[in-house]
Amino acid sequence: MRFEISSLTVYYKTVKVLENISLQVEPGEIVALIGPNGAGKSTLIRAITGVVAMKTGRLQYGDQDLRHISPAKRARVLGVVPQAQPVGGALTVEQTVLLGRTARMNWLGQASADDLSAAHWAMEKTKIEHLAERRNAELSGGEQQRVLLARALAQQTPVLLLDEPTNHLDLQHQINFLSLVYDLARQEKLAVLMALHDLNQVSMYADRVALMVKGRLLALGSPSEVLTEENLHHAYQTRVQILSGIDGYPPLILPRRVEPAS
Repeated sequence: MRFEISSLTVYYKTVKVLENISLQVEPGEIVALIGPNGAGKSTLIRAITGVVAMKTGRLQYGDQDLRHISPAKRARVLGVVPQAQPVGGALTVEQTVLLGRTARMNWLGQASADDLSAAHWAMEKTKIEHLAERRNAELSGGEQQRVLLARALAQQTPVLLLDEPTNHLDLQHQINFLSLVYDLARQEKLAVLMALHDLNQVSMYADRVALMVKGRLLALGSPSEVLTEENLHHAYQTRVQILSGIDGYPPLILPRRVEPAS
């Protein structure tokens, strides 16, 4: 089943920050949200998860309107990987990943055999099972981000939302993380909506791209349709050059050098 956002509008007090956003994400597909700082990417993800109130719009998964179900039920549809952030240092990796099962646990918050099985599956998928007994404070940034991904996977949701998950990772960990998300989308048929800054990584990993500017959707389509010199100049106010990909690689996006004023 597809995940569908229809006519989503958000106000902060009297200021409209998102206007009439509509897009769909199919199972097994990665849709990348791009745009300059302040375009509304993170706000859109927060609105989808219910952290920010929507003024108008619909969030549909199958026959469920996610605006009108409880947070616990919404947590069975939407898994979230937030922007890179420290994970609770005193908790072990396994305890942290089990937090993803909160919406499925009994009223005493006890982990069942199913909860433990889901947590171990998520740790295996993210290749952190060997860290299960380690404290989060002992982990590297790349390892902590995999823990956050495993926590979201443990929810066993059909939709995965990621808010600039690679911002504070080095190049190796960025590529490893995005490759993992790409494989999981395909293997588990997850509908993935992910905010990213690196346009070359978007070109490499996204099936479709949603370009946002000042709270509006400027363009939506395949990377080749959206990542054009005209669109990117309009959005970022910066000239870029797009070099054709070779040997199966996607196009390369390069900023043009700005000559200093004489």
